[in-house]
Amino acid sequence: MNASSYASDLTDAEWALLEPLIRRSHPAGRHQTYPLRRIIDAIFYLLRTGAQWRMLPHEYPPRYAVFYHYAQWRENGTWEQVTRTLRERYRRTIGRAPQPSAAIIDSQSVKTTEMGGPQASSAR
Repeated sequence: MNASSYASDLTDAEWALLEPLIRRSHPAGRHQTYPLRRIIDAIFYLLRTGAQWRMLPHEYPPRYAVFYHYAQWRENGTWEQVTRTLRERYRRTIGRAPQPSAAIIDSQSVKTTEMGGPQASSAR
């Protein structure tokens, strides 16, 4: 990482894990204008800080380019594939099966109003 990098930027080791999982948005030969690593760094910066797209620092590629890649990867399932692959890899590393065998849903984690339904949202 260089001196102008942010805490959300990928390390070389993290990029080595992600790079093979990220699909180029232009697989059929169009030249990649901005490095994919910098685009990923920009996306992680936005996710980590909660900043607005228009507040993306100038060190990153332009927001329209970052959003284009983010949207493409969201639509074509790249983000789901990355999450699944990294989760399975981690589970194997700690000696577990790649896929969980059970899930628990806690009803206490879903908050509602006491009344519920349309009455709770009507203005009085």
